[in-house]
Amino acid sequence: MKPKVGTLAPDFTAPVAVVAGGEAESVTLSDLKGEKVVLVFYPRDNTPGCTMQACALRDGWDAIANKARIYGISGDSVQSHQKFIGKRSLPYPLIADESGEIVRNYGVWVEKSMLGKKFMGIERSTFIIDEEGKIATILEKVSPAKHYDLLLQALG
Repeated sequence: MKPKVGTLAPDFTAPVAVVAGGEAESVTLSDLKGEKVVLVFYPRDNTPGCTMQACALRDGWDAIANKARIYGISGDSVQSHQKFIGKRSLPYPLIADESGEIVRNYGVWVEKSMLGKKFMGIERSTFIIDEEGKIATILEKVSPAKHYDLLLQALG
């Protein structure tokens, strides 16, 4: 079940890739209290929709970077994230949720359907967390082409 707007964002500590080929670091959400944080959940590195979404954030980075700390999150490994960051010159870190704990706690591990086949996967959703650690906005099932504009609008 997704957490609701106005509730405390589920805390986590997870490995994060910050630059291509760099050492993995870790991030703890509660350590970022006092800052606005954006968590962009996406299905997979280097897939067409996810690449479109990531590159839109990269291309609009100057307008969005000073509004919040932005993290992408998928179930891919740190190594996969490092390659994705390097290949696409992404200016923001990517969190590796290989255990699936974060996606389950945020309610974005859902049943999906493609070509009549049902499977479990990450729903493309974005959570904006305010300076108090509470969920301020949730952008659900956003199309990759519209994500950046909706996020920019939501951040004001």
